[in-house]
Amino acid sequence: MQHLQAVLLGVPMTLLITVAAVSIGAVLGVPLVVGLRAKNFVVRIVSRGLVDLIRGIPAIVWLFIIYFGVSIGAFRFNSTMAAIVGLGLISAAYFAEIYRGGISAVDMGQWEAGNALGVNRWTTFGHIIGPQAFRVSVPSMTSYAISLLKDSSIASTIGVTEIVFFTTQDARSNAGGLTVYLLAAAIYLALSVPLALLARRLDASLRKKVSR
Repeated sequence: MQHLQAVLLGVPMTLLITVAAVSIGAVLGVPLVVGLRAKNFVVRIVSRGLVDLIRGIPAIVWLFIIYFGVSIGAFRFNSTMAAIVGLGLISAAYFAEIYRGGISAVDMGQWEAGNALGVNRWTTFGHIIGPQAFRVSVPSMTSYAISLLKDSSIASTIGVTEIVFFTTQDARSNAGGLTVYLLAAAIYLALSVPLALLARRLDASLRKKVSR
């Protein structure tokens, strides 16, 4: 019981980091995907370079760079903010690719139909393409959020007090051994399985709406 209580102390921070990073990624992914689909060659190349750069470097390296290397005047990120900003930026790159895939999945004929009717591209996107692309993207977005929930454990390397931080601390100080890590695994499962079930249900619901 003592080990379980120790591991549970990290759950609020794990959820905070995951929710905040997913929120940042969902918002910043929008301008990135606009850049990826821009007609301007320079904007498109710069956006592609940013996405590939962010995705090409391991998350743990980004966290070290932001936590130890970024300072603005007297300001420095604390460990929690560094984890949120780092994982948020990485999420933005992945969400941009998810959005791009969702938009590409919509038939090009619908863009052409909107153009033929004299509707500008932004209105076509907002009322016709965007909702369909969102439906296509939701399952991938949810899968990424589940993955990020587990990947948030790397934040413990810079001292963020999430599940793995307390697990390791308990294993060292109270001789928790393998038991405490098994408890941590069970907690991650308890958090991720409901999300996976929700994702499947949401996916099935959206497929029904699309097929009507």
